[in-house]
Amino acid sequence: MLTILCVSSYEKGHDFMREAKARGCRVILLTSKSLENSDWPRESIDEIFYIPDKNKEWNMNDVIYGVSYLARTEQIDRIVALDDFDVERAAALREHLRIGGMGDTTARYFRDKLAMRMRAKETGIPVPEFLHILNYQKINEFSKRVPFPYMVKARLLAGSYGLKKVHNEQELWDRINFLGDQQSFFLIERFIPGNIYHVDSIVYNYEVKYAIASRYGTPPFEVAHSGRVFTSKTLNPSDKKTHEVLELNKKLLKSLGLKQGTSHSEYIESSEDGKFYFLETSARVGGANLSLLVEAATGINLWREWAKIEILNGEKDYELPQLKRNFAGIVTSLAKQQWPDMNSYNDPEVYWRLNKEYHAGIIISTPDEKRRDELIENYTQRFYNDFFATAKMGERPSD
Repeated sequence: MLTILCVSSYEKGHDFMREAKARGCRVILLTSKSLENSDWPRESIDEIFYIPDKNKEWNMNDVIYGVSYLARTEQIDRIVALDDFDVERAAALREHLRIGGMGDTTARYFRDKLAMRMRAKETGIPVPEFLHILNYQKINEFSKRVPFPYMVKARLLAGSYGLKKVHNEQELWDRINFLGDQQSFFLIERFIPGNIYHVDSIVYNYEVKYAIASRYGTPPFEVAHSGRVFTSKTLNPSDKKTHEVLELNKKLLKSLGLKQGTSHSEYIESSEDGKFYFLETSARVGGANLSLLVEAATGINLWREWAKIEILNGEKDYELPQLKRNFAGIVTSLAKQQWPDMNSYNDPEVYWRLNKEYHAGIIISTPDEKRRDELIENYTQRFYNDFFATAKMGERPSD
């Protein structure tokens, strides 16, 4: 019996644990003490251990001591990070216990936005001009050479957290000074206007076994910082742009050395030159309910496929499940109502509804691309009228 230690500082990965348990594994969960009363799939978890946390921060010495103590009586075979913030923790544990899987160096490529950009650039993958916030002379040279605006990005935060758009040198230096001693944990990057795509992949033995491309409606940065309804739609597999972004994604994941698992990566199609540029990647299932978008379009549950891959561990062939060929779209928003009434969103193409306080969300699935587009456009406008609310985004997920 394989024992899988799942590390997660957020409540997610339920289907991963369910699949691992269904396949005969012993499943152990290491999570935050603040999530003790969360709705974990306890029927699929053999033991849960809690780490004291403050704003989701863990003391890594406590983690290493605790898991090392656990290993006195448990033969841990796999360590899996279920959330982006846990990738480095899991890598450190693998290094310390000498358990196979992604180590510290490769983990950097999937967590550190500076490391992933440098590696991508080294291997010929287009990236927007960027610079580590470190040497002031180089920053001044960059600002004279590269046109504004820039995005100031945190190297180790996920999604849109820590992002700041600056339009001139004064705003740039105001931001750098605001960061104080945290400056070296950030980078600057030329802002490229355009459409943002995301690719969700299944990787086994360094080969992309399956990938699906989608395009955001409004860029996530604008959704998070300016207040917008969030949308995304899966792309037509026969479209030329779909082929382009999937090929770029394949090249990227190979260059970064992802051996197995799932990945969520983002690219921008520049409105200036029409080219695709790499923005960021991760070694995990995408957040914001995008795994359900993939499932609605293809029938593939990324969490369950990830669990199968971890169990196989390169020792046996991996077979992709039979695919559905639907077009899917997602619409989500903060809501002004505590429990939004979505009963009027009752078209037969509705695949899923979000059930979360002060949130509204829906996924459409249909073999008819035109019908999908009509419904997403209609529902987006209705969301603005029926539910839409905004809230200021903090500097960090805990703010």
